[in-house]
Amino acid sequence: MNKVRNYFRESYHELVHKVSWPTWSELQSSTVVVLSATIVITLLVWGMDQVSSLVLNQYYSLFAK
Repeated sequence: MNKVRNYFRESYHELVHKVSWPTWSELQSSTVVVLSATIVITLLVWGMDQVSSLVLNQYYSLFAK
């Protein structure tokens, strides 16, 4: 039981005294970067899906009877 108590005590100490938490403006900036990257990657994947769908439909229409 002493090991568990020591673990929580050390975890608390590390979170309070050793971790550098971001400021509110840093957090907002990081959020904007993540959202922007998510939108760009989503659009890229959507575009690749649309192009591959178009190419495959054209390819399949060549062999349709």
